[in-house]
Amino acid sequence: MIAVFKREFNSYFINLSGYVFIGVIWLFSGIFSTVFNFMYQYSNYEYVLGNLTTVLMLIVPILTMRSIAEDKRTKTDMLLYSLPLSATEVVMGKYLAMLGVWGVACLGMGLTPIVIGMFGEVNFTSAYGALLGFFLLGGALIAVCTFVSSLTENQLIAAIGGIASSLGLYLLGSLVGMLPASAIASLVCFIAVAAALTAIVYYLTRNYIITGAVGVLTVAPLVIVYLINSAIFESAFPKTVEYLALFDRYNNFLGGIFDVGAVVYYISFAVFFIFLTVQSFDKRRWS
Repeated sequence: MIAVFKREFNSYFINLSGYVFIGVIWLFSGIFSTVFNFMYQYSNYEYVLGNLTTVLMLIVPILTMRSIAEDKRTKTDMLLYSLPLSATEVVMGKYLAMLGVWGVACLGMGLTPIVIGMFGEVNFTSAYGALLGFFLLGGALIAVCTFVSSLTENQLIAAIGGIASSLGLYLLGSLVGMLPASAIASLVCFIAVAAALTAIVYYLTRNYIITGAVGVLTVAPLVIVYLINSAIFESAFPKTVEYLALFDRYNNFLGGIFDVGAVVYYISFAVFFIFLTVQSFDKRRWS
């Protein structure tokens, strides 16, 4: 895993993609900081990070688009399969390399509150807590976009798919008010999500028994609970979406609150998509 990490991390600074990624983040960070902290004279660095979330969802797919898709296109993934490494070690090495590039960008941004503090009072605890949350948010997005990259051999498709996935996650919280709140509508929405999950399992395993088991174990409990007490499903789906909205969970950090629950959620979210990426990567080994 360490060898994969070193290879991937160094590659981002050999082909300049790492410099471009960090440069874009720092550029927009500087622009927003100039506007909010110096022109409008706000001492809160959180305003800068709040606006950078929009940039983040567009720039992360550019970092991740070649992570696995390029290996599949050039067939270098076959070399990785021949090494005494598990799929988990390969994927984790690649993910940690991208997380390292993202960490370098965040470390550089960490100098901004110090500069702002030279001209006014800054709540460093709140600022760096928000920056940590920003790092975790980026780590979760990297995991999602890495999974998208594992589904194709085309870097452009991987980038477009990553941007679409990030945009969907960004808009998820805004769609809550548009979702139906009735019990039957929530049940249908949950079943639709279960069906999508089942389809992903089939794509990764091509095993009808496992796919069928997942389908039954996700749908059957929903139907049984609905038949026993349908009132439980009233507004259940909108509330679940609101709770799981990736970008909305970051609002507490922007408000000066260090949300431990959000930290656990971001880490769990990243682990889940890394797991899916491992399954996707391992599937190609045996196909």
